Amino acid sequence: MKTRVCLLTLFAGAVLLIASPMAAQVLYENGPINGETDAWTINEGFVVNDGFTIAPGNNRVTGLSFGAWLFPGDVLQSVQVIMSSLPFGGEFFFNQQVTVTQSGCFGNQYGFNVCTETASFNGPILGNDVYWLSLLNATVNNGDPVYWDENSGVDCHSTGCPSQACEGNCLGSIPSEAFSIMGGTSSGTGTVPEPGSVALIAGGFIAMVGLLRRRGF
Repeated sequence: MKTRVCLLTLFAGAVLLIASPMAAQVLYENGPINGETDAWTINEGFVVNDGFTIAPGNNRVTGLSFGAWLFPGDVLQSVQVIMSSLPFGGEFFFNQQVTVTQSGCFGNQYGFNVCTETASFNGPILGNDVYWLSLLNATVNNGDPVYWDENSGVDCHSTGCPSQACEGNCLGSIPSEAFSIMGGTSSGTGTVPEPGSVALIAGGFIAMVGLLRRRGF
């Protein structure tokens, strides 16, 4: 019994050491979801670009959250995320289709569900500068349009906010959207651990205990 308690204590401590960096910091936020004004299409060939500032620099991006308008019953499954030096162009630091988790949905006056969409991914290390976030190719369970919530950066608190924003190749500006960029310093503070690290420790723990007894217009 003493041995088992010791192993459990060691495992709990190891998990805490790894889990503590999972509380990613907000690197940039453009204010909360509005949900009642307007929204911009991010699929069916449409692209929306919002600027964001990283200050201080040397931060690794590990995730993203944003507000989406969806037809009732739709669930957002994934979205293409681009981070670049210019709106939908220049130097590309990240360009991937990422899966999202949908939460906190509510109905608005236009009959849409407004939801918080969250994605976690192994993103780039960004220096102290202004970058652009582009969202496109959003996919839902039945192929309906998906819209990015417009909040104009109201009640944002980050350096450089509110964001500048535009559609497509930015021939004109639009009000900015609701989003947050998550991450932490590249040294590891505030970053999300690799799933493999957690799996290795969990596997080691199970092996040790096995010696005692098989145990989302």
